[in-house]
Amino acid sequence: FDPRHYLGTHCHGFPKTGPHRLRFLLESVKDLRETLKKKGSTLVVRKGKPEDVVHDLITQLGSVSAVVFHEEVREIL
Repeated sequence: FDPRHYLGTHCHGFPKTGPHRLRFLLESVKDLRETLKKKGSTLVVRKGKPEDVVHDLITQLGSVSAVVFHEEVREIL
């Protein structure tokens, strides 16, 4: 969870993630974790800037051969 997603937007000051979206996100992550657990896997959940968290996880795991990510599309006004 990137703390920057829970701050106001730059243009209007509205919450980027309001209470309903946050609840949906938390329920989705919980469901994904439970589904993976049933299949013998797990889900790593961390709070922090992704560029820091991913680096720390790679260092901790030690034998990472690939990292896949997506970049959020930003609307230009």
